[in-house]
Amino acid sequence: MPDESRGHRGDRVLSAAGLDIGGANLKGARDDGLVVTKPFALWHDPAGLARALSELLEALAPFDRLAATMTGELCDCYGGKEEGVLHILAAVEEAAEAPPQVWLLDDGLATLERARSEPLRAAAANWQALAAWAAGLEGNEDSLLIDIGSTTTDIIRLETGAPGPGGLTDSERLQSGELVYTGVRRTPICALLEEADLGGQACPLAAEHFSTTLDAWLLLEEIPETPACVDTADGRPATRPMAHDRLARMLCLDPGELENEAALSLARQVARAQEHKICRAIGRLIEPGKPAGAFISGEGEFLALRALRSLGLEDERTTSMSRLYDPAVSGAACAFALARLASES
Repeated sequence: MPDESRGHRGDRVLSAAGLDIGGANLKGARDDGLVVTKPFALWHDPAGLARALSELLEALAPFDRLAATMTGELCDCYGGKEEGVLHILAAVEEAAEAPPQVWLLDDGLATLERARSEPLRAAAANWQALAAWAAGLEGNEDSLLIDIGSTTTDIIRLETGAPGPGGLTDSERLQSGELVYTGVRRTPICALLEEADLGGQACPLAAEHFSTTLDAWLLLEEIPETPACVDTADGRPATRPMAHDRLARMLCLDPGELENEAALSLARQVARAQEHKICRAIGRLIEPGKPAGAFISGEGEFLALRALRSLGLEDERTTSMSRLYDPAVSGAACAFALARLASES
């Protein structure tokens, strides 16, 4: 996806890259649309972060400018957010060939030294980079950004071409409804449902990390099977048969005891519960009587569409980042937005 608007140095096209460093995934994107993602359990291996970032940056090369943002500082391997931010910044510096820029809340791109001096402004700032970029796109002047990833959902008002958040920190945004701690892969089923309808009988679910939303969306064929992916509740492949097994365990059943139709019914109940959670958050953020356009991104675009349709809000003003670019770019929306912002700075 070449971008002819980028500058040149001699015969070499100048490009920018963005890094979005989460607790479970590392995402990198160049401003021309090249995307590289890497599952990485930061809380298990904080010492390995610099090495993992180095491998990701090598796959993204060549680029001339690098910008970084993060959410991984919340991992419980750190004593607090400041410690987490400083460790992540040190890992980025070690992995990068030149000092990167860092996105700071309410300030945008800043030097690494500035980020180190104000670490809490670098914490959980990726959503704002995406919102700042999306707000500048034609048609998004007054809209709602809905970005649904593997773990969380961001819902941000875009007002007169700029983000209009009600909060900045994760805690503030949880309270405002702009951060919804639910995603299409990593959310435990028991965080959405306390009980399920099992053949007309209410059955409480096990309060265990036996299964996640990935399994429901796998069975409903919204997320494709990936046999090589073992980032699942039980460490077994992300396939439909294995998803069936994991869902059965939520009902304290062996796989053979849960019929296929019953497993699909449970998956649908999980999907409805997650959709309702997103709908409630959207409902808090739209102005009564005012039609809201929407810009949707993330691996969970399909869930955003379900919620908008349920609310009667999907219309010609709904813009899909997957359709504008491609699903890989949408899945790394924050990293791509940061790369675009860095290329323009």
